Amino acid sequence: MGTRGREIIGMDVGELLERLNKAYASEWLAYYQYWLGAKLIKGPMKDAVAAELTLHATEEQNHATLLAGRIIQLGGTPVTNPKDWFVLSPCKYDAPDDPYVAVLLDENISGEQCAISVYKDLMDVTKDKDMVTYNLALTILQQEVEHEEDLQSLKEDLELMVTRGSR
Repeated sequence: MGTRGREIIGMDVGELLERLNKAYASEWLAYYQYWLGAKLIKGPMKDAVAAELTLHATEEQNHATLLAGRIIQLGGTPVTNPKDWFVLSPCKYDAPDDPYVAVLLDENISGEQCAISVYKDLMDVTKDKDMVTYNLALTILQQEVEHEEDLQSLKEDLELMVTRGSR
């Protein structure tokens, strides 16, 4: 990283790199959870939900790319071993062992809610200290909030379909 770029960070760069790597690990787990869920999904509205999960997988991968770029820019190294993702991630990975659409939606909503907390925390820590990382976290947070809303809307539609279908 450039000397001046590092000087303007008003916090411990090691701590920041640790937080960024935790978010990076979470994004890869979220990517795989979405991607695999979209392949295995079963039940009503599966095509619509699979399309949304696939889109979210792509966006989570893009988040990992953005985070890796910032980690490298700060002189760090993104987590190099996928086994470490499980240890570092503050968000859990829900394997799509039950591929029923409602279960997958619940698991992914939970993941998005965790991600929202992670990026809100990253913004709180970097506010007025590292505007580059703050803006990166804000950009990702906006998408995570949108993901939560998309998934909750699909869940509401599914519930309406199931309850009206049982009448």
